[in-house]
Amino acid sequence: MDLYFSPLACSLASRIVIYEAGGQANFHRVDTRTGRTADGADYRRINPKGLVPALRTDEGEVLTENAAILQYLADKFPNAGLAPTGFERYRLQQWLSFIGSELHKVVFTPLLSPRAGAEEKAAAVEAGKERLAYLDEQLEGREYLLDRFSVADAYLAAVLNWAQAVKFDLTPYPNVTAYRARLRERPAVNKASTEELALYQAA
Repeated sequence: MDLYFSPLACSLASRIVIYEAGGQANFHRVDTRTGRTADGADYRRINPKGLVPALRTDEGEVLTENAAILQYLADKFPNAGLAPTGFERYRLQQWLSFIGSELHKVVFTPLLSPRAGAEEKAAAVEAGKERLAYLDEQLEGREYLLDRFSVADAYLAAVLNWAQAVKFDLTPYPNVTAYRARLRERPAVNKASTEELALYQAA
């Protein structure tokens, strides 16, 4: 299994899940600006969108998009219990959609983009306040998004990690900040984040 990633990008979620499940993968770093892997290969031949993550399965199939990859990994390692079954699976998909659409794309993509103007960034901050207030409310009295740690938490760990980079203040959201601290204490989250931070800083 091959995971194509960029340090501290949303592909961090897949690394967390692999570690959480005790799985093994070959990790291939991608420079999304040049569209090349670390060995110089044309990444667009693997993922024509040029984005990370991408996953090549042991059978040679290629998957893209976080929600698809994370659920594939959860199903590949069922004993890890990283995705529920039955109706709760739809709850998982609901959270994956919220994180991907409402936080990743609406809030943090503009804030991280050097091409976004001041007005666009200001709009992203306002959108973030509303969405994080919702998240804070949903986390009231809960350890994780569902009844136990899931692939949605791995994705949210990666996304909330960007708040520091863009100086988005999370202190008005005490449930979110406590949740983020709990995530950082998980060995898989800590290991994956530490490894990718070192790679990012060495670039």
